[in-house]
Formats: sequence, structure tokens, C-alpha cells
Amino acid sequence: MSNAETDAPALRCGELVEDDRPAGAPGIDVLSAREVPLGGPRAMRVRRTLPQRKRTLIGAWCFADHYGPHDVAVSGGMDMPPHPHTGLQTVSWLFSGEIEHRDTLGTHALIRPGEMNLMTGGHGIAHSEVSTPGTAVLHGVQLWVALPEEHRHTAPDFQHYVPEPAQVDGAEIRVFLGSLVGRTSPARAFTPLLGAEIVIGPRATLTLAVDTTFEHGLLVDSGDVRMADTVLRPAELGYVPRGADTLTMVNETDAPARAVLLGGPPFGEEIVMWWNFVARSTEEIVQARQDWTEGRRFGEVTGYDGAPLPAPEMPNVPLKPRRNRPLAPR
Repeated sequence: MSNAETDAPALRCGELVEDDRPAGAPGIDVLSAREVPLGGPRAMRVRRTLPQRKRTLIGAWCFADHYGPHDVAVSGGMDMPPHPHTGLQTVSWLFSGEIEHRDTLGTHALIRPGEMNLMTGGHGIAHSEVSTPGTAVLHGVQLWVALPEEHRHTAPDFQHYVPEPAQVDGAEIRVFLGSLVGRTSPARAFTPLLGAEIVIGPRATLTLAVDTTFEHGLLVDSGDVRMADTVLRPAELGYVPRGADTLTMVNETDAPARAVLLGGPPFGEEIVMWWNFVARSTEEIVQARQDWTEGRRFGEVTGYDGAPLPAPEMPNVPLKPRRNRPLAPR
């Protein structure tokens, strides 16, 4: 999925973040989403929780869009023309609907609920994403992972994985990246990562053993989920700094609650994000934009009916990248 903002800001990801919570406060920071237009015939809107000023990364997770449920007859659905990516992996995960993916590797794939599309941009890839004619309701998340210096120029790649659900304490868990509850995804990531969909039964309590070296984010899709003394409502993301060996989630409602759990060790590198590019300097982003505009590097997406997405204008102010200072464990 593209960042389709026509005036895309350049972001310094991870800007320093201090732990300014009072002593004894619960170790949960609540990140609220902002709405941005995705594009399409009637500008389908998405809720963006990463990046933002308060926190730009959780592990190597650097971008999180949450959308729907959208009535496609009203919103027009998803129609993302061919657009480029560098220096990242994209993770597509649906709750309802169906999306057709095409890329410059020649991949033509469908993504359905409970299935993951993992695309590695590396040195450069382009793809299109279109909701299929049979899709009535579109609902899901789009996530990006920053690639570390060692692998950010790697060759592009595409993987598709369908995780088997695990039943744990009244919850159903699908691990699409990393390991949790005895399930391990075979999909290749370039830093330690965790990505899982969790559906918690009505009024159920779920406690998960997690890696103490990871920081975590829980993005709530439906229901109210309490972690520690903090209630997370739909479209909110709860951030937990590293150091926790368990995460306890309580569904506060009489219906199933659904969330996406993200995790990874704090990403110790400096990055700059602009439009669909993750880089280390403004100069790299300028070059990637020029390559896309002039038809170099990224290849051609075949089978999409329409023109590629033009790149927005670059901002006038160059940015120096910085990195997150992880919050101290509590």
C-alpha cells in the first residue's frame, strides 16, 4: 500500500522519546490515530498510528495503517496504482475483503482474511493493490518494517503465508511473523520481529509470555482491551517498553475483541521516511524519487489498468535522521 498523501512530509524516524510518565504509572502509552486519505475513486480513508511525533518506531515496525470496515459501494474500495518502495518490507493483513496484488517481480497474488502478503522492497520494487470486484467490505491493516543497514539494499522479494490459528485461553491467535504461543512463522524478516492477530473471547483474559528484549504495540481493531490499568479502544495503539516478560489483555466487552500485536527489539538505526521510501538521508530519497519519475530502478507492473502513481513534490527542508531512545523498562 502506498502513502497516498499528496503533500507527504519527510519524517525523522526515530526521534528521541523520553519516558515522562510519573513514577509508578502503568507501562502503557496510548497512541491515537489520525485519518489520512488513501486514494481511490472516493478517497478511502485510513487511520494511521505509526509514525507520529510521540513515537515513530516499535521495533523495526515503522508504519501502521488501519482501515475499515469500509462499504466498497460507498468508499469505492482500494485502487492503488503502481507505486515504488525502497528500504522496507510491507505486510498486508486483512480482516475482510480481498485484494489483488501485482508487482515488478511478475507476482500476481490475492490476499484474503487470515493470509499475509510480505513484500521486500530492498533496493527497489513497485506494486499495485486493488480490491476485487467481489469485495463488499474492506477491512484490514497495512504495516511497514524498516530494513537494517546490512539488508536495506537487498534484492526485492515476495512471500505469501497462511498461519494456522492457535487456541489459547479463550483467544484465537494467528502468528504471521516471528514466534508466539509455540507457533513460528517461516516468513523471512531481517530483524527479530513479532506480528500476530489476536481475537479474545467476550470478557476473557489472555496472558502471553513474550520476549523481554522486545518492545510491543497492541493495535486494537474492535472491542475495548485492557492492558495493565489502561483501556485501549478501537483504533488506539498501546505501547509497552521492553522488559515485560508477559502481556495480559482483558476483553472488557460482551463480544469478541480483535487486535494486532507487534513487537521487536528497539531499532538502533537512524532512518528517514518520505512517501514510500525508507532511507538514511534526504539525498537517497531524492535519488529514489528521481529514479521513479524517470522510469529507472523499479521495473514495470504489468496487468494494472491505469498509469503509475506520480511522486509528490519533495519538501524544501532537508532532514537529518535521528533514532529512538528506548523507554526504560518499568
